Amino acid sequence: MHPWIGAGSQDRQDLLHELGLETIDQLFARLPESVCIDRLDLPPAQDETSLRRAFFDLGLNTTTAARKPSFLGAGVYNHIRPAAVDAVLSRAEFFTSYTPYQPEISQGTLQALFEFQTLMTRLTGMKVSNASLYDGATALVEAVLFAFRVLRLKRPRVVIADTVHPIYRSVLETYADPTGLEIVTVPAGPDGRLDIEALEAAITDNTCCVAVQSPNFLGVVEDLTVVAQAAHRVGALAVHVVTEALSMALLKAGGHFDFDVVCGEAQSFGVAPGYGGPHLGFFTCKEKTIRQMPGRLCGETLDSEGNRAFCLTLSTREQHIRRAKATSNICTNQGMMALAATVWLEAIGGAGLRRLAEDNLSRAHELARRLVDEDTGWRLAFPDSPFFNEFLIQGPIGGAETARKAAEAGILAGIPVARWSTKWPDGLLVAVTEHNSSADLDALIEVLAHTTHHQSATRPNTP
Repeated sequence: MHPWIGAGSQDRQDLLHELGLETIDQLFARLPESVCIDRLDLPPAQDETSLRRAFFDLGLNTTTAARKPSFLGAGVYNHIRPAAVDAVLSRAEFFTSYTPYQPEISQGTLQALFEFQTLMTRLTGMKVSNASLYDGATALVEAVLFAFRVLRLKRPRVVIADTVHPIYRSVLETYADPTGLEIVTVPAGPDGRLDIEALEAAITDNTCCVAVQSPNFLGVVEDLTVVAQAAHRVGALAVHVVTEALSMALLKAGGHFDFDVVCGEAQSFGVAPGYGGPHLGFFTCKEKTIRQMPGRLCGETLDSEGNRAFCLTLSTREQHIRRAKATSNICTNQGMMALAATVWLEAIGGAGLRRLAEDNLSRAHELARRLVDEDTGWRLAFPDSPFFNEFLIQGPIGGAETARKAAEAGILAGIPVARWSTKWPDGLLVAVTEHNSSADLDALIEVLAHTTHHQSATRPNTP
């Protein structure tokens, strides 16, 4: 085939023949029918001006977290973004997100990644951080594969909490299947926390790692000390997954509880919520296992004249093209997102970060208290369990119907969790950030109370 001209009909036939297939449909046979499209029903072509106007009109009719009171969370959070973030991102010194293999012309990018690594180690309590994972889901996958390598590929059992983000677990299962890893899921107890007895029963001498999310998908803060001790009792690695990175400004991360890996999603740090991304995965570990760490690692050194300089270290370009022999096939460096997080953290500052986290905590707990005190008919699913800025609520109707009714009233009330698991209460996962004003809280309380009263009024009388 020509390097830059698309494949023709004969090229496609040659490719199918090489793969041992007869039709294109066979190539995509493993894709579920629910995600396949027979054809796109598109309108006739338009000129550029008309097309821009059409998309602008569509945008005006789109409900977004910026235009409506929003309590959406579940791994993607709406936090403040100082103007300095986009201003620095637009600078030519940092404009490319390509891996800086040539340090002599990449000092700006390298220093930004070095600063990002430093900030993440301070937040997680770990010794080493990388700077090149796509998102929280791939960070978890890399942590599991990392543990498997550290223990010399001899322990294929992976024990993971059921309350780790469902999407993260789904991605892990996809990677585990061809790798030969056995995924064992441990359920949550009645308090929304990991069932410790079930955890200890699931861990065997064949376990390479134990993974837990805290705050977990249901918003509950886990007992990390017990999890780390249970993993280390059989020589397995302990992995702490974080989806709301801001929580680490108030809650001690796994590095303070002797965890071997702290990883997850740093989208909260200066990366705006979008349609599925981009996100920013992070990965931190102990120094003794640094050579098995995936992705890019930037280090500080001196140049030939004794000046401070930065370079890639323990991570050559050749290492990432060795296919199965490579530590990881994560090659695309999320430099742009890491830079956004670095600028955001530096702009907020240590004291500002803590104040922001305290603001999230207080607003979330205010909403939780009002739900009970104002007789809305709604309650916390786990009233005695600690949470940060997200919690699960239950009421007279299911989470999906509640979210629909709230959307009709102009409020993005939260995430229905029943779609992810029938083991969890059929409720609404509500996240509260600094963007949620007192008026937003009033509006949500009013909508939830209205659904309760409407449900009571429409319920048939029983003799």
